[in-house]
Amino acid sequence: MTILITGGTGKTGSRLARRLLDADYPVLLTSRKGVVPEPFKGVKFDWYDPSTFGNPFAADPNIDRIYIVAPDGGRAGEVIEPMKPFIDLAVTKGVNRFVLLSATTLEAGGPAMGKVHEYLLSLQVDYAILRPSWFYENLLTMHLHDIKENNTIITASADGKLGFVSADDIADLAFEALTDAKSHNTDHILTGPELLSYDDVAQILTDVLGRKITHTRISVGELKDRYIAFGLPEDFAALLSSMDELNASGVEERIFGTPGKVTGKRMLRDFVEDNKDSF
Repeated sequence: MTILITGGTGKTGSRLARRLLDADYPVLLTSRKGVVPEPFKGVKFDWYDPSTFGNPFAADPNIDRIYIVAPDGGRAGEVIEPMKPFIDLAVTKGVNRFVLLSATTLEAGGPAMGKVHEYLLSLQVDYAILRPSWFYENLLTMHLHDIKENNTIITASADGKLGFVSADDIADLAFEALTDAKSHNTDHILTGPELLSYDDVAQILTDVLGRKITHTRISVGELKDRYIAFGLPEDFAALLSSMDELNASGVEERIFGTPGKVTGKRMLRDFVEDNKDSF
């Protein structure tokens, strides 16, 4: 048995890889350039280059489980198109369990990963769908410049509250879904232990960093324009900004109360403390 991790150098994939290695599971990572951290073994893989789809199986014919992370960048709304052929190939190569990273608001059949979720169901393979809320780690990527340079977080989420979650908690759940003897064959809503607005997040940052951090509220249209200015295609910018609109309308707050959801154990304040120097 070998577990393949697509997006092996990403937020959740890298953490999952370390857990698998520490537990002595054979693991293979992919990256677009084929470069992965030591001591892992990696192969070149690009969702938008079908010529790379066979590389993992050539490197290790014993792959039977895959952690799937959709391609990033500006084509996220079309992920089923590049992902379906690889999933089909994987099935022919003997892969019998897929664990897909999706999101709280993406139901089977919905946009982006929702279409991939639906396709996995149609194949009648063993699977698990991880549907986490917004990552703590976004503070270190999409919000980092504004926090460091302008002491603010800019969103269109208004007073909406979210169950922010740690990538470490996602990796813990992915590990279980991939290694448990019995396949989960379900989708897991995953949140952190707290329901927080961005005002709350700004206050936690203020308390830990010792300087005033504010939450700057903008419209969904303004947020879309910001994403376009960052270089994202208009359709992807619209998709991302619409997620803030859902936050503002209380969708994530309602999801937080989902019966049977998985609740991560890591607190946002602890995350900020651990990464204090980055802010």
